[in-house]
Amino acid sequence: MATFYAKSSSPSISAVMLLLGLLMDNPRNNRCAVNRPSVSFKYIAVGNEVSTTDRQYVRPALQNIFKGFSSAGLRDHINVSTAIDTSVLGNKREISLPYALFTAPSVVVQDGQFGYRNLFDALLDALYSALEKAGGASLKIVVSETGWPTAAGSATTVDNARIYNLNLIQHVKGGTPKRPGKPIETYIFAMFYENKKPPGLETHWGLFSPNKQPKYAIEFA
Repeated sequence: MATFYAKSSSPSISAVMLLLGLLMDNPRNNRCAVNRPSVSFKYIAVGNEVSTTDRQYVRPALQNIFKGFSSAGLRDHINVSTAIDTSVLGNKREISLPYALFTAPSVVVQDGQFGYRNLFDALLDALYSALEKAGGASLKIVVSETGWPTAAGSATTVDNARIYNLNLIQHVKGGTPKRPGKPIETYIFAMFYENKKPPGLETHWGLFSPNKQPKYAIEFA
């Protein structure tokens, strides 16, 4: 998934929470605002895996939130966008494991002048091409979540999750074939296993178990 953004700085968590009306009479939210003054917001992504029937509401929601930030003097501090599920690209061809894990030894997909050895770059550049056709060539993409589950699906093992995330961390430092030479701002999904969700694939993406123990060794250097 990805969000589009423009460069900005970030306000404090208390400013955002007040703007969104979350403080109200909820003591837990008040404690969060008081005890976490150093936390800041960089992006607000409106909508997540929005269904086809609900996509009509995304733009009005974006506009309303942006107007709220503007009236609070925060329009130059927080980027408001939406998350795009890469399934919108519509390509469901069979994908090899090395191509997905950044371990393919050579080019797997050739698209004109660009050769792709991993699925991550191919998806990202496909989104950039779509933006260019829509008149948004100057926009940058933030990968708001990417990762690998450790159970409950095909090739979902602890070792594959470790390989994917370690290779991802190194890979995003250098850009894509279409946009080379610049780091790709990327966020790993997810910090913790979501063990309160119904059993299945969605619960197994975390780097850490609910008891805060790491599922596997990983370095971000």
